[in-house]
Amino acid sequence: MLLSPLARVRVQVARTLADALRRSKGLSSRLAGWRARPVEGCIVDPEVAVMLALDDLLKSSDLRRLAPAEARARLAESVCMVEIPRVSGVTAEGLALRGDAGPIPARRYVPEGLDAPSPCVLFYHGGGFVTGDLDTHDTFCRQLAVEGRVRVIAVDYRLAPEHAFPAAVDDAVAAFRDVAARAASLGVDGAKIAVMGDSAGGNLSAVVALKTRGEAHRPALQVLVYPAVDATCGHRSHAVYANGWMLTKGMLDWYHDHYFGTDPATRRLPDASPLLAPSVEGAPPALVYTAGFDPLRDEGVAYVERLTAAGVPARHVCHEAMIHGYILMGGAASACREASSQIIREAAAALRGGFS
Repeated sequence: MLLSPLARVRVQVARTLADALRRSKGLSSRLAGWRARPVEGCIVDPEVAVMLALDDLLKSSDLRRLAPAEARARLAESVCMVEIPRVSGVTAEGLALRGDAGPIPARRYVPEGLDAPSPCVLFYHGGGFVTGDLDTHDTFCRQLAVEGRVRVIAVDYRLAPEHAFPAAVDDAVAAFRDVAARAASLGVDGAKIAVMGDSAGGNLSAVVALKTRGEAHRPALQVLVYPAVDATCGHRSHAVYANGWMLTKGMLDWYHDHYFGTDPATRRLPDASPLLAPSVEGAPPALVYTAGFDPLRDEGVAYVERLTAAGVPARHVCHEAMIHGYILMGGAASACREASSQIIREAAAALRGGFS
């Protein structure tokens, strides 16, 4: 989503103030205050603590009073305030993928000098199935392409509530099948396609990985970044981090109500909660990344345990000092930038050399 002129001014002012705040260690330390205190023996990253303290004052992460269109605009503006500068050395172009409900908008990223065919990451953005788009995750996808030396195809699946469950799933699966079927013409090595996403996008990546088992074209790897894999939200971390960490219980309920509706049975379906699928055997190898201060943390851990028990190679990394959404926050916290680069390096290595 392109920002309005007024929103661009607000972003510039916010980034200028944030830079000044970071230069003043004393002021930033005082602002973080209690946010820097241990929770269950862990301490949130100091720069992340400052972001949390500012959010305590501004309540900018609470979208519940907004209509979906307004919430999308708010999230887009918030991302621009905290993301890294746009990465150079990559070309981006729009393309349309085939979907059962019509063309699915997408964006292809190719780093300079990358030969074809190459490994490819099919990326599904986060945003609770309601917010987020190609633009909110554009900078990360550029970073992924350049640092990972892979082609990236970002998928602009349909959003709720205009398109409720399972519209996003239908688009996600159709997008993978189309990319796999047209791999050669897209410059992609069909044997080295990963599905990757953050939050809701992690959910869609996991669902695609399960639904394509047994098909001629399957993902070689799934990369799930703080994934939402259990919509029943009954894990301990949902209670411990229910409030005060940007992604709150109230926001999860808001997202889920828009996407799944109010019938709790829907949230237990495998396409809604892949953790609750009858079987995960035969899924592709998985890299799963969680954040220590995130209500979704424990469901990500549980999914790794479920995959491992089913004989699926799976590795889990918890970035203990991080909060939900950290791959988009590298411009505000250096530790977020470093964590994003780690994810990219490990995903690219696993995709190229196989999972070990």
